[in-house]
Amino acid sequence: MHKWPFFVYPTNIQNDLKKLKNIIINLPKPIVFTNGVFDILHIGHIKYLQESKKLGSSLVVGVNSDESTKLLNKGAKRPINPYEERAEVIASLKMVDLSIIFREQTPLSLIDFVMPQIYTKGNDYNLQTIEYSDHLKSKGIKIKFIPLIKDKSSTNVLKKLIYNSKF
Repeated sequence: MHKWPFFVYPTNIQNDLKKLKNIIINLPKPIVFTNGVFDILHIGHIKYLQESKKLGSSLVVGVNSDESTKLLNKGAKRPINPYEERAEVIASLKMVDLSIIFREQTPLSLIDFVMPQIYTKGNDYNLQTIEYSDHLKSKGIKIKFIPLIKDKSSTNVLKKLIYNSKF
């Protein structure tokens, strides 16, 4: 049994693994899976998700819960937006077919449940920094790295907001 309580958007299924599996089975293949916090949505996120979607027919996005975001050392005051809102915003994007919240530090349990054909991460990662890359390869999941837009991150947006708030 999976440990991760989840919410699925846009269907608002909560903790019903059978319904979730049925949705996933019916997604057009190949399925691309990616994950992230997606706290303050910016152009870097949009371009990253667009490029991920181009690699397959369906895009499933794992969104870190508030608890798992804290495990990623994003800062004591992060995330800014609660996970339900972040997942719903991600699901509203035309390139995203499904967003699912996960509570662990890594999305490995969720990836094993979804069983995508392709997994994407930004090119700030590599096979050595994805601790579960060998597991993904053993399942036949291709790992693709998407180029990121320089200096576009939620952290940079927040720094700019803090700086500009002094005016």
